[in-house]
Parts: sequence; C-alpha cells; structure tokens
Amino acid sequence: MDIEPFGLERWFGQYEHGADIMLAESGIRPLEPSRFDTDPGTLNYVIPTDGDPEFRAEVGERYGRGADEVCFTCGTQEANLLVFLSLLDEGDHAVVVTPTYQALRSVPEAVGEVSTVSLEPPEWELDVDAVADAMREETRLVVLNNPNNPTGRYHDEARVRELYDLAAEHEAYLLCDEVYRLLAEDPLPPVASMGEWGISTTSLTKAYGLAGLRFGWIAGPEDVVQQAVEWKDYTTISPPIFGQHVARQALGEQEAEILAENRELAQTNRDIVREFVVEHDLDWYDPVGVNGFVSVPEGFADAREFCVAVVEEESVVLAPGDLFGFDGYWRLGFGLPTDELEEGLDRVSRVIEHGGD
Repeated sequence: MDIEPFGLERWFGQYEHGADIMLAESGIRPLEPSRFDTDPGTLNYVIPTDGDPEFRAEVGERYGRGADEVCFTCGTQEANLLVFLSLLDEGDHAVVVTPTYQALRSVPEAVGEVSTVSLEPPEWELDVDAVADAMREETRLVVLNNPNNPTGRYHDEARVRELYDLAAEHEAYLLCDEVYRLLAEDPLPPVASMGEWGISTTSLTKAYGLAGLRFGWIAGPEDVVQQAVEWKDYTTISPPIFGQHVARQALGEQEAEILAENRELAQTNRDIVREFVVEHDLDWYDPVGVNGFVSVPEGFADAREFCVAVVEEESVVLAPGDLFGFDGYWRLGFGLPTDELEEGLDRVSRVIEHGGD
C-alpha cells in the first residue's frame, strides 16, 4: 500500500520549529492544565481497549447511540484511519469533498479508489448533485469535513442531510469529520445522529484546546465501530488513560465554560482577521471555526511564494494553499492568543506592503 507524503506536515516540519509565530495552527489555543485534575491514577492500559464503557455511553448519548457505537481513539486522525480501514478495500470507491485535510483524501486513495468533488470559491458551497454524479455502484463511503478545513465554510443542515440521504440511497456511509463543529455558536446535529449510514469523528483538539490529550472518537453504526475496534487492536490498542481522565472533566461540568471561552476567543480573533483582510484588499469566506482561506496578495506569483517570503523574512508560518489544491489561497489559523495573532498579522502586513520586492 503506497501513500503520498503528507504535504502540510512536511511543510510544518521544515519551518514550524524555527519560526517565532505559528499562524498556520488549525486549532484553538491550548488550555492550562491547572484547571484539571491531572492525576489519572495507575498508568495502565484502558480496558476495554475502545475506552471505558460508562464514558462511551455518555458520549454516545450525544449522537443518540449506545456505548458499543462509540470507540475512543488517539485523536481524530486515528478515528478517520480506522473508519477507512474498516470500510474500504481494493476495488471499493469513496467520494471525498475537497479541499480538505489531506488525510481525508490520501488515506482512502491508498486503500481503494477516490473521486474528489471540489468546493468552488468564493462561496465554497457543497454541490450535492456533483457528489451524486461521482457516485458509483462500488461507492462505499462519502467523506465530508464540516466546518471545512481550510475554508471555514459550514455547510448548513439541509445540505448535509441531502448528502446523507444521497449516501444512504446508495447504501454508502457518510463520514463527517466534525472537529470544528462545537466552535459554531449554533452547532448542527452531528452526522452520526442522522441515521444508520452516518458516522461522526471528532476529538478534543480543535474546539476544546486540548490537543495534547490525543483523545478523540468514532460514533456510528455498531457494525462499523466494532470493525474499527478490531483494527484498533493493531494500531494504538487503547486510548490514552491520561487523555480519557481529563476528557471526562472537559466533557463534564467544565464543558459549557470551555466552549464559551473558546467561541469568544474565536469571534474576537475573527474580527481582527476580517479587518486585516479588508485592509489589504484580500478575499476570504467569513469562516466558522478558526481557519480562513485567504487570497494571495498582489506581487506574489502564488501562495507558496508568498508563504515562503513570510516565514523567511518575518519568521511567521502560514500554510500555502497548494497543499489543499488551491495555489491562489493560503490558510490562516487564528485560534492562538490574541496578542500573538496581532503580532503575527503585523509581520505578515510588512511582507504584503513590500509586494514581493
């Protein structure tokens, strides 16, 4: 099985650790560990390996599903991988809505065959008819990321339900990566709550500010989830006990406060970026979450040239849009602390004002 290099991670590997400011980070700023009890007790495996049954039942209630329809994972990345391994084989077909996080396209391509359906600027609307045209008899899976990374487009409930109905009609599953869903002021129902063909993956990384926990999950039909559990025996075996311990607190009495804080920070920073975009006569789709896909300023051939100039001249990391298939855009992550965002944007502004000279 061959898989293409993960372009975004290789870009970060080249520039992130030597730079002053990371404006390509796709999640909200990390929470302080002092707000949690960080003593999980004995550092043993979590038994059973898909996570504590009582906690899985609590998470399952969010989707109208039971404990055996939830599997805890080491982040959303593992959750998505396990779904792909469970549902796809050689000869199977998936339809992936792009642009998106590369793993949502590259992993199924390495297992089966993939057709992509692109959102188109400037509105990045989901074209369900285009997905229908891409469906085949052997289509097993439709893949969506909502809210979308990198554009920040949040496809509305009617459009997502139409996509779910299309997948179900073809007896294909709709997998929705929903890591940014709870940063929305009025989150949509998760796809796993829509019926037997819906699968949701998520984690505490992007909306909760707990990336270091490496704690996520799959919610969906029991047969799919249990196949994922069988694959998980060959990956991480069990979710991290420390992650599960803190996750119970974050999803318990602290949840409302955490999400309110993070939504407020996202809104404050979004307003700042909106002013930056207008000031420099750039374009973007006003996003949900903490990612924006911004047009390339005048004076630069493409996003790669612009992002290289920014990191080499001002030590600020951005994400060039060719990593998502659109070289006329670059991804800006604005979930970091506001003072860091403002300093980073000031540095980016200096590069724009030079115009590539």
